[in-house]
Amino acid sequence: MKEGDYLIAVNGTNLTLNMNPYELLENTVGKMVEITVNSKPEVSGAKTYTIRPVASELELLYLNWVNERRAMVDKLSGGKIGYIHVPNTAVEGNRELHRGMYAYNLKEALIIDDRYNGGGFIPDVMTGLLDRKTMSYWQRNGLTAMKTPGIAHNGPKVMLMNGYSSSGGDAFPYYFRQKGLGQLIGTRTWGGLIGISGNAGLVDGGYIAVPQFGIYDENAQWIIEGVGVSPDIEVVDRPEQLARGIDASIEKAVEVLMKQLQEHPVKKVIAPAPPDRSQWNEQMK
Repeated sequence: MKEGDYLIAVNGTNLTLNMNPYELLENTVGKMVEITVNSKPEVSGAKTYTIRPVASELELLYLNWVNERRAMVDKLSGGKIGYIHVPNTAVEGNRELHRGMYAYNLKEALIIDDRYNGGGFIPDVMTGLLDRKTMSYWQRNGLTAMKTPGIAHNGPKVMLMNGYSSSGGDAFPYYFRQKGLGQLIGTRTWGGLIGISGNAGLVDGGYIAVPQFGIYDENAQWIIEGVGVSPDIEVVDRPEQLARGIDASIEKAVEVLMKQLQEHPVKKVIAPAPPDRSQWNEQMK
């Protein structure tokens, strides 16, 4: 099936323009459903497929959004820059960051996208992963060299953020800057970094959110709450540009990183010629 095809029938019931096709998909999440599709609005020549409907399209829309930006970065940088979007600092965000680092740690530069980050855990471990540098290499005969740590990135990085980067999404760019990992690009974060853990639930399933703990720095100064984290380079993602497929923050991030790579190319470490270990054996005797 492809975009533009016609949905002819669902579970053998033919559709008409007076029907809402979603009526025939009610209560079918995860169940086997037959749909009949054709490139023309007619039954003749149509094909029937068996599918399992999902409860929501949001994850598919999100995946499409990420893939579009990943392709954008790849095209603008000629494949030199990797792109990782971190949706939150909870389970999903940690998963995406770790998967991204496995996939892109060999790229010359990285864009970490913290926009729309919904928060979760305190992202110290996530920041530590981005702060890893290669400490040594291991040559294997006839194979590609390994490195320690196995997942580490030595090139430049930037982080994107906006007003929807919230809670843990506030802390992530703050720690990113504190570690000196790179520049922050976008607009000021939400500024709602305050802990609400430990609130008791109500009998009807609801709860009352009461602030339990705030954040201050090594100088005993309250930080981030009510203020947010300001960018090093301000870029506003205008809605009419986003609607046309233009992502100004991505474009600025690639521009900044490509300039850094031009001025300070990432060092390529090539394995030296194998040593004559027989001499070492003689010396040991």
